[in-house]
Formats: sequence, structure tokens, C-alpha cells
Amino acid sequence: MTARRFPEGFLWGVATSALQIEGGQDEGGRGESVWDRYAAKPGAISDGSNPSRACDHYRRWREDVGLMKGLGVGAYRFSIAWPRVLPDGSGAPSRAGLDFYERLVDALLDAGIRPFATLNHWDMPQALMGGGGWASRDAVEAFVRYADAVTASLGDRVRSWATHNEPWCVATQGYEEAHHAPGLCDPPGALRAAHHLLLSHGRALDVIRANSPGSEVGIVLNLCPAESATDSDGDRDAARQFDGLFNRWYLEPLFRREYPADVIADRVRMGHLESSALPFVQAGDMATVGAPIDFLGINYYSRAVMRAGRQGNAVGVDVVPEDERTEMGWEVYPQGLTDILLRVHREYGPRRMYVTESGAAFQDAVGDNGRVSDPRRIDFLRRHMLAARRAIDAGVPLGGYFVWSLMDNFEWQYGYSKRFGLFRVDYDTCRRTAKESADWYRSTVALNAVEDDGPSAT
Repeated sequence: MTARRFPEGFLWGVATSALQIEGGQDEGGRGESVWDRYAAKPGAISDGSNPSRACDHYRRWREDVGLMKGLGVGAYRFSIAWPRVLPDGSGAPSRAGLDFYERLVDALLDAGIRPFATLNHWDMPQALMGGGGWASRDAVEAFVRYADAVTASLGDRVRSWATHNEPWCVATQGYEEAHHAPGLCDPPGALRAAHHLLLSHGRALDVIRANSPGSEVGIVLNLCPAESATDSDGDRDAARQFDGLFNRWYLEPLFRREYPADVIADRVRMGHLESSALPFVQAGDMATVGAPIDFLGINYYSRAVMRAGRQGNAVGVDVVPEDERTEMGWEVYPQGLTDILLRVHREYGPRRMYVTESGAAFQDAVGDNGRVSDPRRIDFLRRHMLAARRAIDAGVPLGGYFVWSLMDNFEWQYGYSKRFGLFRVDYDTCRRTAKESADWYRSTVALNAVEDDGPSAT
């Protein structure tokens, strides 16, 4: 087996989000988030749990920084809890909340780990839902005030900022499909939410750069290559529909300052828009949305294979047996990462890209020897890292790769039933146990290389 080396200075990291690991729901003056409220609804979380304690990172952050230092990673992608900084979504920022993140950032820097902060990883303060949440244009100003408060406090130490994580999930799963907080079924509202997320991103760029001069600022999208189940016209159009709603609805505004016309037409046909004129877009909005960014973060987990439904709608299909899928039911498809990186590079040309999330959920158990063997996760990561290396070989300006996730955590609507971590968390004690994948990743980071058993290894 031959090792494929990565470019000098390539950034290896791990990723988490505040709501999924922090806990401390009622500590330090933290306010209620939309996810706290959503998780309290009967039946909203599949295992009946909630994120009130999660991994207890709020108390155990020093231990967790030690875990990262032991891995040797160069960066940690984490999110700031919006309701910990602005408990009511407005007013003066919480000193206790900002102090928590100052301590965390200082400890990361002391450990030689680059803080890579995300401002919004879905946990809007519940108080802002009184005005409509992201479906209201007022959310734009609320987010800019929040971004100002955080970056004014941390901007002298944090040099990498992402405005939002996966706006598709917030808008579509939260405001249209009710699978995520705030749990609404309002397609027109979801379109407004998506626009306000993008607009708030653009509006926050200048604020972040003023408070954190010289830093890199971008946004993180979850992207999913779409393929048709067959070559039929219907299935090909189904793939186009999915690609438009999932990928291009965010990429085109950010890089071309426009929403894709075919997707607007789809939404009109679906009854979600009255006409092709977008009522929520005001003069100057698209220039703001498309303001230049320093990087694009891409979260990749799998591809989508689409066929035409009975009413012309797009329907996803499973094309592999269960043993070739993760516990989330997602196909393991590394080639999709190469494909999406190449496509974004060729069609949109961001200055720099990062794989900001890549990982897999499997049911990991502690063995009789006290170890957690997870060979499928190691194989998943190895193959996806090689897919990223192929994209670099083809000219993609990829600067780093963040494994999702540092540790098992609260996996949104699935609660604690899905485990993505390099470290296993016992949710009764919150004890962290390194999985074999953690040991493998430590070696990968140290070597800056990934084993390749393919014929083209060099």
C-alpha cells in the first residue's frame, strides 16, 4: 500500500457544533434556542432525548482541547451558540457567554490549534421567532448585530470565520419540511428564510472584516451531486430539480448574484411562488449576497440518485444495499466528493475551498478489551480523503479537511442514536473513549498522507 501525500500546509481538523456538544443549557445566562424549543415537542426527536446536557462540553472543554491536541490536528471548526451570546436575540451581549468562548479560543491557540468559528449553526434564539425567525427580514439585522458582538470580542484571535452552516437545512428542513427547528411547513416562508440567511451572510462580511482584520471569511454549504436513475427525460429532469433546489439555489446567488430561473419556474409550478418575481428580494440585495468571500466550506456526505415521481416531482432512490450505506441510510460514495469539488471549482471559482464536514455514522460499541473498533469509519474517511486528493490533483484550491465529528453528539432529530465521532461518548457519564479511527487519524495527520491501495498511487 502506497501513501498519497497532501500539499505542505494542508489543514487537518475536526468539527463540532455548539448545540450538539455543549449542554449547559441553563448556565452562564444562556437563553433558549429554537432547537431547545423544538426538541421539547413530543415526537420531534426520534429517541425522545434533548440537547440539555449533550456531551457536557460546556464543563469539559479543557478535556476536549486535550483530545484535539493529542490528535495533532491543526484546526478546530466549532460554532458559537447564538443564545449564549445574545440570550434574547437583542440587547447587550452576555459577558459570561463571550468569556466562555474567549477561554476556549485561548486554550486552542495555546495548544497550537487554529480556531475556525461558525457564527450560526442553526441555534437562533427562540425569542426571535416572535418576529418570524428567518422568514422575517428583521432576522438579517439581528444576525449582523450578533456577528458584530462575537467578532468584536474574538476577532483579534480567530482568523477564520464562517457566517452560516448549511442554510439549506435551516430553510428547507426547518421552515418547509418540519424535520428541523422551528418545525414549520411553510414553503413560501422557507424561500424567504433562505434569502434572509444569504442576505445576512453578505451583510455581515464587512462587519466581520472590520472586527477581525486580515481574517478569512466565508460560508459553509452542504452540497450533494445529483444523478438520474436512468437516462429518461423524466429522471434527468428530476436530477435537475434536485440540483437546483439543493445546490444551485445557494451557489448561484453567492457567486453569480442571481437565483436560478429554472428553480424559480419549478417553485411557481409547485405553487410556492405566485410569479417569477421574487417578492422578498429588494434592490441591492443580490449584490450584497454575492459579495466576494475568501473561502467556501463544503460539507459532503453522499450523492442523490433521482427519478421522476408520478406528478413530475423529484424522488430519491436507493441504489445500493444496506451494507453499503451508513447508519443514516446514506450511500458511501467517495467519488461524489471529487465530483462536487471539481464542479464548484470549474463553474463558480471560489478562491479557496475546505471540506468542512466529512464523516459517517456507525453503531460503535466498546469491546471487551475496552477499545472501540470502527473499521468502516476508517475506510470511509480514507476513501473520501483520497477523493479530495484527486480533486487537488485536478487543480481544486482545497486548503483543508475537517472530520465530522470530534466526538459522538446530539444528532439533531435523531437524538443520540447516531454516532459520528472519532471519540465515543458514554452519555450516562460523558466519558470519552478514543475509537480506532482516532488513532488512524492521528497517524494520517502526522504523516500528512493517506494510504492508497489503488493502481494510481504515487
